[in-house]
Amino acid sequence: MATLTPDRLLSLEHDGWASLCEGRGGRFYGGLMTPDGLMVLVDGSVLDRATIAATLDAAPPWDSYEIREPRRVDLGEGAAALVYRARAVRGDQGFVAWMSSTYRLLDGEPRLALYQQTTVTH
Repeated sequence: MATLTPDRLLSLEHDGWASLCEGRGGRFYGGLMTPDGLMVLVDGSVLDRATIAATLDAAPPWDSYEIREPRRVDLGEGAAALVYRARAVRGDQGFVAWMSSTYRLLDGEPRLALYQQTTVTH
């Protein structure tokens, strides 16, 4: 059975960012998210798993990313969140935000239930 250790959660986040850099985010997150999972993006969009799976592969890939200051938050039996500051670059545009990824064990495997971005303005 998988666990939601800080290292495991950070590994999942790196895998997700790698998929976004390689243009396969829809496939990756379509498999990682819970059936009722949501992503809340900085532009105000709230996307469900089906929308993510159907559209994210067509998004322009990120050129690079960094994860800083990761912190694990215990949410009880079989659930945890990872909060971190991310910096990503696509072309000449940069993006800095706090990310919050909430995972729960589903059939013994970590699955992403809720993801939220909050833009850093300072």
